[in-house]
Order: sequence, then C-alpha cells, then structure tokens
Amino acid sequence: MSSKLIKRISAVALGAAMIVSAAACGTNNAGSGDSSSSSSSNKGYDVSSIKKDDAIAALLPESVSKDGKLTVGSDTSYAPAEFLDEDGKTPIGFDVDLTKALAAVFGLKAVTVSSTFDSIIPSVGSKYDIGISSFTVTKERLAAVDFVTYFNAGSTFVVQKGNPKKIDTSDLCGHKLAVQTGTTQESAAQTLDKQCSADGKKPIQIQSLKMQTDVTTAVASGKADAFYADTPVAGYAIKQTGDTLQALGKDVDIAPEGIVVKKGDAATVQAVQKAMQKLMDDGTYKKILSTWGVSSGAIDKAEVNPSVE
Repeated sequence: MSSKLIKRISAVALGAAMIVSAAACGTNNAGSGDSSSSSSSNKGYDVSSIKKDDAIAALLPESVSKDGKLTVGSDTSYAPAEFLDEDGKTPIGFDVDLTKALAAVFGLKAVTVSSTFDSIIPSVGSKYDIGISSFTVTKERLAAVDFVTYFNAGSTFVVQKGNPKKIDTSDLCGHKLAVQTGTTQESAAQTLDKQCSADGKKPIQIQSLKMQTDVTTAVASGKADAFYADTPVAGYAIKQTGDTLQALGKDVDIAPEGIVVKKGDAATVQAVQKAMQKLMDDGTYKKILSTWGVSSGAIDKAEVNPSVE
C-alpha cells in the first residue's frame, strides 16, 4: 500500500456498491483459502502454462519449500489487488495471480491466507513465507522487513459523486476521512491532522477501519466524507459502486509496492527477486496486470530494498 481520500444511495445501490463486501465482511480471519481453487467465478489469469524454473527454485530455503506450498499473507479486502470472490472464500485479484505465478516458478502450490493488513508484516517468516498485499515500500517498513518491488501505485482521495460535501483535498480539517488501518494513507491522514492542529483548525475526524470494503462503505453510506486509498483500489471501488463515487484531485505519492520477506532472509529474497524478474521478462507479469486493468502500475525491474524518501 502506498507512501505511501452518495447520499444518492438507496439500499439497493449500497448493496451494488459493495459487490465484494458481503463476501469479505466477517471473513477476514477465516484462515486460509487455496488461491489455485477452480471455484472462482472470476478466473483471472491462467498460470497453468508456467513451468518450474529449477535453478530459481533451488534458491529457496528448505524452510519455505519443504511443505510444497508458498504460503502468502494477504488482506483480501483490497480489490482489485486481493479480495474474495463471490463464494466468500476464494482469494482473487492481480496480487493473487502474481502469487500463483511465483509459486509456479518455484514448483510450489500457492496458498493465499486472508488476514488483517496490519498483522501481516509481523507474521512473515513464521505464519507466512512471504506477504503480498499492496505494501508500499517505506523507510519504516524497511527497518522491519525486506522488500522485492513489483508494482507502482499512487494514492487517491474518493468522495460521493458530485462532491456534495465540497471536499478540498488541500484542506481536510474538520472533515471525516476514512482510511484502512496500518496503511500509508492512515499515516498521511495523521500527518495532515497534526497540521490542522498546528494551524489552529478543527481536527480531521479519522475513521481507521480494518477492511478496505468498510472504508468504501463509509463514504458510500455518508458516514465519512472521503476516503484515501491506493489508486488502483480507488478506481475499482468507483467502478464497482456504479459511479456513485468519484476520484477527487490528481493521484499523489506514487511509490513502489513490494513483496514482503523476513528481514535478513537473503535466500528467499534472492529467489523471489529472480522469480519476479523472470515473470517480468517473459511477459507473464504484464499479462496478469492487463487481465485486471492495472497495467499503468507496471515496472520492468524487480528491485531489492529500493531507496525511498
């Protein structure tokens, strides 16, 4: 997530607005879902043609490969990167497809485990082999884990269609702003709120919610004036709500997102970097992004622990 913001809504419109919410709400701690399941109504990208690369697979430590699975922590409330299909249990999205592709290169079975966003980093290396959940690479996170970059994303403010609250992104003081807990957008909101206090203005009423679906619903239902999220997520939310929401202003803070690896696990970092670079070089990576309509965030080099501000 990045360094990373309707009441023209009837009950029916709100239901349509949260097309994935019913599946995601209440299932965030449901455990693991097999990301290779064939039950998904949205098949995403077919990775069945991807062959194991023995040389790259050999780089993985036995602690990762011995069970035959690549277990990945992911907050499956963040469409279109990672979310649950209509069955309420099958993870789908471009991050999930990339997980499947990486696992195929390693000759492993991909397993995406649904979790709350802020619990993933502390669990990488113990509960999860790696974390793939739209993590923006930040200095603070680099102090705790290692990263392999795979995507660029900005941040976007979203309001109800027509901006009925007359929100100005340059002055959010006094407004209700929804963000997902643990994201760089939450940190940005807190920084903006401190500035409001320094300027003697009303505080920003920050609504920090565990799931992005709840963040979107807060604005759709009028409980929040705006939300702030990664640009691909904001765009998807606008599309899924039937244009009852709209982006406000330009995308800001474009930054790299990375795959999370346990700090100091050089072998896994090297294996993940080479596997991702292979997918970039052979065209698989861009095909996956195109499948989900997020090609604008494509990069051509998977970097380890890039310098960030």
